[in-house]
Amino acid sequence: MIDKSILQKALADEYCVPAFNFTNFQIFKAIITTCEKLKSPVVLQLSEGALKNFGDNFVQCFLPVIKSTSVPCVLHLDHGKSFDSIKRAIDLGFDSVMIDGSCLPLKDNIELTKLVCEYAHKKNVIVEGELGMIKGDDDNANFGGSAYTNPNDAKQFVKETKVDSLAVAMGTNHGMQKYISEPKLRFDILEDIQNEIPNIPLVLHGASLIQKKYVDIINKNGGKIEKALGNDKMFVGLHKTHICKVNMDTDLRLAYTAGIREYLASNLDAIDPRDYDKNANKYLEEVIADRIINICHSDNKY
Repeated sequence: MIDKSILQKALADEYCVPAFNFTNFQIFKAIITTCEKLKSPVVLQLSEGALKNFGDNFVQCFLPVIKSTSVPCVLHLDHGKSFDSIKRAIDLGFDSVMIDGSCLPLKDNIELTKLVCEYAHKKNVIVEGELGMIKGDDDNANFGGSAYTNPNDAKQFVKETKVDSLAVAMGTNHGMQKYISEPKLRFDILEDIQNEIPNIPLVLHGASLIQKKYVDIINKNGGKIEKALGNDKMFVGLHKTHICKVNMDTDLRLAYTAGIREYLASNLDAIDPRDYDKNANKYLEEVIADRIINICHSDNKY
């Protein structure tokens, strides 16, 4: 079920919509199954890299499933870098797109985002822009440092582009290296941004928790993941802010990999993907449910 107003509803009712990236069918299935079970809206995200890996025809196979879900479910292009990539996604049937011009000067970012909004809105597609830079190493994320979002720039950006939501930089990182000890998120900057653009849903990228449990399972069963640092307390109370969409990718990759490694290490003769996918699915649904209930507070919203 597609509901393109889900972020506005989240803003009004004080919860976040979970936005999960998927890289294969098993993760896609686990996201939808868990969201339907918990009655949570969801944004299903593909990066440019994932879209290329699936191919246009296979991506379109996901659309009938998305349209038939019992909860609002939106297919979203994550970190689109150019107008051409945005147009491609819209023409394929995406409900939502992100144009990431955050590496550009403000003027150029505004011009690119405005161009995307003009095209997308004619097609009834919602648009997410980005101001500030989030460092990390996930697919198509920004590299080489980070910069917090300037609240004054945010006001100008939204006014000139007519963007539907805005991804902000307040201290999160893409990838597995997050934080040591206490969280270092700039909620003061977030509050200033909210005051400048009170009616715009905000988006938080790089919001995986990197739980030690799944890293340990991977390493215990033949993996070698080092410097995986997270903090599972850094998003307490996030749903009370204007953050209405929370992006998570690495946590699902860790859960999926942990389940497969654990099963194969204990079943050396295994050759049936259905068997080890079942174990991976156990951890996937566990992670997805935790983020819905404890981070986004989006359960039982539909």
